[in-house]
Amino acid sequence: MRKMLLAALSRVLPGPAAAAAAAGRTASRVMVASRNYADFANEATFEIKKCDLHRLEEGPSTTAVMTREEGLHYYKTMQTIRRMELKSDQLYKQKIIRGFCHLYDGQEACCVGLEVAIKPTDHVITAYRAHGFTYARGVPVREILAELTGRKGGCVKGKGGSMHMYTKNFYGGNGIVGAQVPLGAGIALACKYFGKNEVCLTLYGDGAANQGQIFETYNMAALWKLPCVFICENNRYGMGTSVERAAASTDYYKRGDFIPGLRVDGMDVLCVREAAKFATEHCRAGKGPIVMELQTYRYHGHSMSDPGISYRTREEIQEVRSKSDPITLLKDRMINNNLASIEELKEIDVAVRKEIEEAAQFATTDPEPPLEELGNHIYYNEPPFEVRGPNQWIKYKSVS
Repeated sequence: MRKMLLAALSRVLPGPAAAAAAAGRTASRVMVASRNYADFANEATFEIKKCDLHRLEEGPSTTAVMTREEGLHYYKTMQTIRRMELKSDQLYKQKIIRGFCHLYDGQEACCVGLEVAIKPTDHVITAYRAHGFTYARGVPVREILAELTGRKGGCVKGKGGSMHMYTKNFYGGNGIVGAQVPLGAGIALACKYFGKNEVCLTLYGDGAANQGQIFETYNMAALWKLPCVFICENNRYGMGTSVERAAASTDYYKRGDFIPGLRVDGMDVLCVREAAKFATEHCRAGKGPIVMELQTYRYHGHSMSDPGISYRTREEIQEVRSKSDPITLLKDRMINNNLASIEELKEIDVAVRKEIEEAAQFATTDPEPPLEELGNHIYYNEPPFEVRGPNQWIKYKSVS
């Protein structure tokens, strides 16, 4: 009755009466919003899938506690990565993004679950499917999309592209199959040498898992007890070859042989988080390296030049989407356990879409880097020097 009276007064009375009516409506909305938020649970406990273990007596917990704040953060981060990759697909098809481009949609629970389990001072190195990790490590969407379009405002000034993005304690983005694994062990060696109790997450795909350099690195890491978590993102296909056709043993978590390992549901952000906490604690305790296999799935093809349906069926992709999608799984958990409402998550979706559109606008209007900057950033913190161009008469100045 009070609302009806205030509404009527606002229509017929000027000045203070109208202001009072408006204030009344605002207060009512605030009271409703406050009451709704107060109705949510602060946290919930979930049963998660047990990890398969190798040379371990105990594994990660099979229950996980997630707070409402954590859940909203995980949801927004995964949704941002999903929308960013779909926008990248669109820009590539418009020929605004050129060259190699490997998309991460479907695998969002891997990078998000790993990132929330480690410290900002810990280290991450991965292969060329790196957009999700770049965002999770703190690079804004606009800088990622601008890097993809080769613009000056990109996270590496438009000179790295899809496969070579970097930020503090994130070392890419590496184009040579498997080559980042020895580098990751080197980073872990530095962690041990400087005694900072830091770890390095070293990621590679199932397609790289048969590389000889990976096994050489396992051996060195075990001998020196390096704080390195070797993580195989098994998305079931190395380019267009299924794991069953490529590997005599698809138990990638056992590939370390003398190194402990665990196999994890990579489509569940909570499973990944708990396994990553377990693995990093193992390393920090001075027990040496550990191998993690994340069982996941990519929705796009290997790269944008691969339609992704010549070696698998559309039905297979749709089945994974309908039964195991990491964002849907988290969304259902939050709603069913009163950690969030459908309306609240829809508001996040709208905000994410707006952020992606604004980032895409920046990425398509920002200028390309000038030619004179071509030789910059070869070394870190070194005096300027000259770099020879295509012939001996062309010189570029290199600035750190």
